[in-house]
Amino acid sequence: KDTPGVIGFAGTKDKPIPMRQSEVESMLAQMKEREEKVKPKVSFEVGETVKVADGPFQNQNGIVEEIDPERGKLRVSVTIFGRATPVELEYWQVERG
Repeated sequence: KDTPGVIGFAGTKDKPIPMRQSEVESMLAQMKEREEKVKPKVSFEVGETVKVADGPFQNQNGIVEEIDPERGKLRVSVTIFGRATPVELEYWQVERG
């Protein structure tokens, strides 16, 4: 129980029961499936014009400067007070312009 992320063991306090290989494989498959679902499927390209659909810059157009697929975020350049300003947005906050 002193292992980070471990909340308990199967079995009794003094006699943990080992998991079968099939149980371990099932758990790992479920974890991988969840990870794949979490990664956004939307693909943007650097230089692409997008429209901000949510947040303080809603309805403004911007240009994709950088893409971070692991975090599902984009750095988009939007015009604020006449100047191009980079803002970090999540994929769901923008749509193709």
